[in-house]
Amino acid sequence: MSLQEPLRFRPILIEKVWGGDHLAAHVEGGLPEGARIGEVWSLVDRLDGGSEVEGGTFDGRSLRGLMLSEREALLGRTPAGPDDTFPLLIKLLDAHLPLSVQVHPDHKAAELMGGDATAKDECWYVLSADEDCGFLLGLREGVDPTTFAQNAGTPAVVDLLQSFTARPGQFVFVPAGTVHSIGSGVRLVEVQENSDTTLRLYDWDRPGLDGELRECQPELALSAIHYERRSKGPQMPVLQGEEGPNRHADLLTTPTFTVELLEVHEAESYDTDGRPWIHVVLSGQGTLRRKEGEGAWTLGKGETWLLPADLGAYRIDDLDGELRLLRVSVREETPA
Repeated sequence: MSLQEPLRFRPILIEKVWGGDHLAAHVEGGLPEGARIGEVWSLVDRLDGGSEVEGGTFDGRSLRGLMLSEREALLGRTPAGPDDTFPLLIKLLDAHLPLSVQVHPDHKAAELMGGDATAKDECWYVLSADEDCGFLLGLREGVDPTTFAQNAGTPAVVDLLQSFTARPGQFVFVPAGTVHSIGSGVRLVEVQENSDTTLRLYDWDRPGLDGELRECQPELALSAIHYERRSKGPQMPVLQGEEGPNRHADLLTTPTFTVELLEVHEAESYDTDGRPWIHVVLSGQGTLRRKEGEGAWTLGKGETWLLPADLGAYRIDDLDGELRLLRVSVREETPA
């Protein structure tokens, strides 16, 4: 079957001990009253559950089901992810309280760990941030593996990490092997490999939603860290345009995915070129139209749209002068 229309999925709301209610403005219908929603998964394909299409021809179909029955139309010439799942996961995140100090393994470390461990490069686009809040990203200069290991699992580990202030509009790359934490008061979009492997080094000695202390895995985490790496920290994208109203910035290229930032004020044409693309609407409203055949879809703030490889040529129009998007592609290369 051909997949020649963009797909939008029902958001999956995930309560976290560190979550809040600031994502209500990015979720149609708002959030449940009193719930601490830390993450909204807007595109996910996992064997234990995943996204369901909302609206259109495929309303109610799961991304898992589409991967099984329409994989070629969906992925084109790009490889699938772990367990033949869709290779990327998109989420919105609200850190009302700080996240744990954690690290994700790269492909080599995940293979050595075995089990269901999978690699995870990730990146963040900051939607909003309270004053004087920020991130912990990577080890400070001069911190060696022995010193870090001696402090893993204790509050002292925080002082061994680089600290950065968060600002709306920043972009942050967090490659696998980078120790990190998101501080309280930060809301962001996260683009990542399809992995849920998180190794905690320290979790502020707090209980989880069940009242029990959350598990930390300092020994495994220490084996996944790239000790020689120093994070550049948050970067403010520089948007560029060629004598026109539309602007863009190339934000990131990894072996698995690429990320661009788009500002669209006049109609702009694109093509899926035989691979899937994801559009995350950061602000404003717009429309997406196929260049061949019928169909027009309204793009709204907070939405994530998956454009199957089959879609082909399309264009995006601005409706309110505020349209800004992340445009994410799944690369053809298979990570080593």
